Amino acid sequence: MKIADFGEVQLHCRIDGDPHGAPLVFANSLGTDMRLWDPILPLLPSGLKIIRYDKRGHGLSSLPRAPYSMGSLVRDAEQLLDLLEVKDCVFVGLSIGGMIAQGLAAKRLDLIRAMVLSNTGAKIGHRELWDERIAGVKAGGIESLADAVMERWFSADFRAKPELGLWRNMLTRQEDEGYIGCSAAISGTDFYTPTSALRLPTLGIAGDEDGSTPPDLVRETVDLIPGSQFHVIRRAGHLPCVEKPEEYADVLIRFLKEVGHV
Repeated sequence: MKIADFGEVQLHCRIDGDPHGAPLVFANSLGTDMRLWDPILPLLPSGLKIIRYDKRGHGLSSLPRAPYSMGSLVRDAEQLLDLLEVKDCVFVGLSIGGMIAQGLAAKRLDLIRAMVLSNTGAKIGHRELWDERIAGVKAGGIESLADAVMERWFSADFRAKPELGLWRNMLTRQEDEGYIGCSAAISGTDFYTPTSALRLPTLGIAGDEDGSTPPDLVRETVDLIPGSQFHVIRRAGHLPCVEKPEEYADVLIRFLKEVGHV
């Protein structure tokens, strides 16, 4: 584990796998930390340099005052990859992580050779929805939203399992300020125009029971990019890497092979 200090923000990051391998970068969702990817890491092939980080206001990264802009989140990722001397990575972003991927690809195509847009959109929700959620967190903390979030995050099958408690705990142990800050960033983001200008290999992944970013939204987003691929994971919600790690890893590995990254 490392801390990357950029003055305004300190990002917790971790590198696993082959330090000299092809870089594979993961950016996780709102209300989670880098442990989101733990279920799939053992399933990935050797020879990859696997980079994960906690975005600002989440996990072990620092907690700047909210609100945040999407530009600041993209800049955080850009500075981290520059610090780590990463070029031509495959960037896997889930939910807000997928928005960061789109913004970073539009800004610094030298950093990303291909991307996976998982359970995300060029625009997610609308300002009124996010204003309501921000107000809820300000009034009652993340705990007040937790049960509703679990409904959106996971399939009915998974919500009946004891493991649900692990992910509910991860959500409620994030900082309210970080959740509010990143919610504001999502609220103010519409990437339809910049994403439609992108020309790089792209895979979209959706869960058919995703209550946050339904498959149609993910498909609509990746269809903006010519030649993109799209895969729906059945009986999975917003975090299919948790619910169906084997299928998620299989789809990701196939894409990595197609783009010559493994």
